[in-house]
Amino acid sequence: MPFKKYLIAGLLIWVPLTITVWVLHLIVGTLDQSLLLLPAAWRPERFLGFAIPGLGALLTLLVVVLTGVVVANYFGQRILGFWEGLLARIPVVKSIYSSVKQVSDTLFAPNGQAFRKALLVQYPREGSWTIAFLTGAPGREVAAHLPGEHVSVYVPTTPNPTSGFFLMMHKEAVVELDMTVDEALKYIISMGVVTPGGHHGGHKR
Repeated sequence: MPFKKYLIAGLLIWVPLTITVWVLHLIVGTLDQSLLLLPAAWRPERFLGFAIPGLGALLTLLVVVLTGVVVANYFGQRILGFWEGLLARIPVVKSIYSSVKQVSDTLFAPNGQAFRKALLVQYPREGSWTIAFLTGAPGREVAAHLPGEHVSVYVPTTPNPTSGFFLMMHKEAVVELDMTVDEALKYIISMGVVTPGGHHGGHKR
C-alpha cells in the first residue's frame, strides 16, 4: 500500500530528527539554568530585554574550560588539593564527594576505562542473554567471599544505558565480544535494531 510505504518513509526521517532536537533542547535548557546562579542585575535579559537560548550552556562550557585551565598548572593543583582536603574533613560530604570523584575520574580521565569490554551475559535468568560491560574486578573484601575468579559487570537498560544493574559474575560465565564499546552501546540503544557491522561475538573465556 503506497500510503503505508510513504508513512514509514516519513517516520524514518522525522522520528530520529525529532528525538535529536528534543534531547538537545533538554540539554541546552538544563545548562541554561546556570544563568540563575548570577545575580538578577547581571543576567543578560536584564540588559537585552529578552532571553537568549543557549547562552547559559555557553557560560557553563566556558566555566568548565576555565576550571580545567586553572587546575592544569601547579598553582591550580595546590588549590584543588586544599579544597579536597577541606571536603575530606566533613563526614557526610567526604563520603559522597569521594565516591562521585572516583566515578568521574574513571569516566572522564583521558586514560579512563569505565567500560573496558563488551560482554555477553545471561541476565536476568539462565537462557536469556544480554549485552553488558566489563568495569573491573570485585574489591579485595568482596572477592574474599566469592568462590573462584569474578568480574564486575554493568548491565545497562534499553534504550537508556545510563541506568542499569551492577553485578559480580564468575569469569567463566561471561563471554567477551569482538565489538567496540561504542558499537555495543549503539546496539543497546537501538534495542537490537542496529547490529554491529562486520563484527561477530567470540568466546574468550
